[in-house]
Amino acid sequence: MGTTKIDTTKVTSSVGIKIGKSDAPNLLFEFVNLRCPFCKQWWDEKLDLISKEVKNDNLHYVIKLFNKDSASLSLGNVMHEYVPNNDQAIKIITDIYNTQSQWGILGSPEEVRAFAETTLGLTKQHNDKMLQDVMEEAVNANVHFVPTLIVDGFDFDQKISNDDFLSLLR
Repeated sequence: MGTTKIDTTKVTSSVGIKIGKSDAPNLLFEFVNLRCPFCKQWWDEKLDLISKEVKNDNLHYVIKLFNKDSASLSLGNVMHEYVPNNDQAIKIITDIYNTQSQWGILGSPEEVRAFAETTLGLTKQHNDKMLQDVMEEAVNANVHFVPTLIVDGFDFDQKISNDDFLSLLR
C-alpha cells in the first residue's frame, strides 16, 4: 500500500512460500490474505508477469500469507491453512482465488474448511509456524495492510503498471 512507515529491512526471505532461485537478482515479497479482493486483483493481473521473471531466474518470489483479525478477511485465514509451502502453492492459491466469491460468503470457518476439502480437494497443511512467523514479521516491520508489496526494499501499491513494476527489477 505504498507507505514509508514499513521497515523493509525487517522483511526477510526466511519466512513465507519461496518460489524461484534464492540467488535471483531481484526479490519480491508479497503480504496477502486470500480473502482480500485487492490481493486477488494483484494476483490476476501480475501472476503471469511474475512467473515469467521467476522462470527467467530474474526474481525470487516470497508469498507471505498474512492472517488478519478483520472480520472481512478472517475466512482468508482459514484458507491459508490449506496452502502448501512448496511449488504447488501457485496452483492452489490460484484455485482459491478463482473460487473466492463462493467460499468468501460462507458463514463460518467450518464451512470454509469443508469447501476447501470437498470442493477444492485440498488437505490441511501443517503450516501454523509459517503463518505465525509471517504475522510476527509483519508486526516487526510495521506491515498492516494487504496486499503489501516490496521489491528490493521498495514498497509499492498493487495498482502499479506492468512497465513500472518491471522498472523496479534490475
